Amino acid sequence: MFYKCPKCKKVWQYPIERCPECFLDLEKIRSKKARVIGISKVTIPSIFHKKVPYFVLVLEDENENKWVQKSEREYKIGDEFEIEKATNKNTVAIWRVKYDFLEAIEKVIEILGGLNLNSNSKVLILPTLVAASHSYFRDNTSPEFLDAILKFLFQVGIKPANVKVCAQSFDEVEIGVKAQKSGLLDACQKNKVLPADLAQKNFVKKGNLEISEEIFKADFVLNLPILKTGKVSASENLLFFLKKENYLSQKYLSSEEEIFENLKKNLPEYLTIAEADKVQDKEGFVQYLGLVFSSFNSQNLDRVFSEIVKEEKLPEILKEIKIEEIPVLGRKIGEVAFYGN
Repeated sequence: MFYKCPKCKKVWQYPIERCPECFLDLEKIRSKKARVIGISKVTIPSIFHKKVPYFVLVLEDENENKWVQKSEREYKIGDEFEIEKATNKNTVAIWRVKYDFLEAIEKVIEILGGLNLNSNSKVLILPTLVAASHSYFRDNTSPEFLDAILKFLFQVGIKPANVKVCAQSFDEVEIGVKAQKSGLLDACQKNKVLPADLAQKNFVKKGNLEISEEIFKADFVLNLPILKTGKVSASENLLFFLKKENYLSQKYLSSEEEIFENLKKNLPEYLTIAEADKVQDKEGFVQYLGLVFSSFNSQNLDRVFSEIVKEEKLPEILKEIKIEEIPVLGRKIGEVAFYGN
């Protein structure tokens, strides 16, 4: 993504919003194709790039804009550089966050084939909201990530009145307290979208589960987790669509894996767009990963994330999922692995 001043025609690769000379809003320029004009092979590992060798490509688009990108694959000067598009719902798309979340969100959705939405589509968003903590702790989906998702939806024509951000509390802390301290409530109010407490809404009986009616009333459902090491964050977040009392009673009868499998069978299609910019590790420290993930299969997304951060032990819910059978597009696992060998 590049940004161009409509008057002086100067171009920037970062979203400064307005031209510093003309004070006009910048126009977005999307690169449609690119070719390789330079290659560097790196053989010395660093903290963020431990797996070597890898290649750093200098790319140029049709407007002569240039940028660099890491690649596992070796290219030749003059080769076309293309990002493959998904052909099935099991694909996991990954993209780097450069200067803001919006560009990465646009890219992973583009890789998955875009969204079939119109101005009248009703969108339901489920962020991670589990703790009454400030956003820098990365316990919850960050307000910056939610804000970027909302901006993307508005860009494609969705009306703010048709967007609902929902959550509920499974502990003793009220969801309103969590929403306010996390900054998510401010993000909703700033964008004039409706926050909703699922616990105050109706639930529909599906077998032995009670699932929020809101998910069945929406035209499109977005699962918006923040990824954490040692957890299956994308899949676990969906459990908040269950009624609290029903979920707690099910935990006495079944494992969390069994509850999720049962829930998955009764949910309509949903898209997971996961935040993995700053990731909380097992010791509670926040590590910089700088990624956005997206998939229509939350378990595949969790499995790919566990591979990227080199989880020592896979959770039960992921043990049957073979990483080599998951289509991964955008950025390859080896290109973005933080705890690489």
